[in-house]
Amino acid sequence: MHIIESSRIKPVAVHKSIGKGLVYHADCFDWLANQPEASIEAIVTDPPYGLVEFNDKETAKLRAGKGGVWRIPPSFDGHQRAPLPRFTVLNDDDRKNLHRFFLRFGLQINRILVPGANVLVAANPLLSHIVASALTEAGLELRGYVSRQVMTMRGGDRPKNAHEEFDGVSVMPRSQWEPWVMLRKPLEGRVQDNLRKYGTGGFRRLSPNRPFGDLIQSHPTPTTEKKIAPHPSLKPQAFMRQLVRAVLPLEKGTVLDPFMGGGSTIAAANAVGYKSIGVELDRKYFDIANDAIPKLTRLRPKISD
Repeated sequence: MHIIESSRIKPVAVHKSIGKGLVYHADCFDWLANQPEASIEAIVTDPPYGLVEFNDKETAKLRAGKGGVWRIPPSFDGHQRAPLPRFTVLNDDDRKNLHRFFLRFGLQINRILVPGANVLVAANPLLSHIVASALTEAGLELRGYVSRQVMTMRGGDRPKNAHEEFDGVSVMPRSQWEPWVMLRKPLEGRVQDNLRKYGTGGFRRLSPNRPFGDLIQSHPTPTTEKKIAPHPSLKPQAFMRQLVRAVLPLEKGTVLDPFMGGGSTIAAANAVGYKSIGVELDRKYFDIANDAIPKLTRLRPKISD
């Protein structure tokens, strides 16, 4: 790991190289504003899509184990379960702010993406429509959703303070999937034109006879990975490597994660041999990612068929 300079990326903050990745400790909006147009070939990111859950106040509560907007589940079978943000508490103003946030984000990334670039953004069933609406308003094309099929601890609860009276009722279904909004920078000509000029415009196939699919079987992030990168939204390498591999159809270009968190996207890119850039505002998570990326990269998770 060493401090580097890059002729393509304008230095706006301290940045380091980890394998084929560059990691920045910076506000992603400041970082994006300093990048040249048409300089990134793909984005894979898990942003703070509730906004409030990663502000200073709520992050402090999370780290202190006090909850706030974060739901700290009780331990189960001797294992401490990961906290979950309570997006059901968002009001109309929160949702409007969320739309404005992603509209601003969409306008920034639309400028720096090459034509045909893929964009995959993690969301959840309650908020994915807002994320998709704002990003398409910013000029990106909605291409559908990648569904991560995974059993989570979200939903399935009986009515609060009335669980005995209504013991046969769940307020919400137990969530068994996670949507990733799938978008694309508009093409310049045909797909083959983009592939020839930019290396973008489609998804890398799993094999000549098997295309990339929009339903991916997954599992909760393994405890071993959580210990390496203790971030509340860490996604498993077995899943992330499938996403990252797919977004560069000709295996050429750079994958950007503007909300790097614990570094799972950068580790996945290193593992599949791609160049990548990660940007993280929170100094603690940036330091976690610096330490975690090489360790996550070395893992050999089993990829579901």
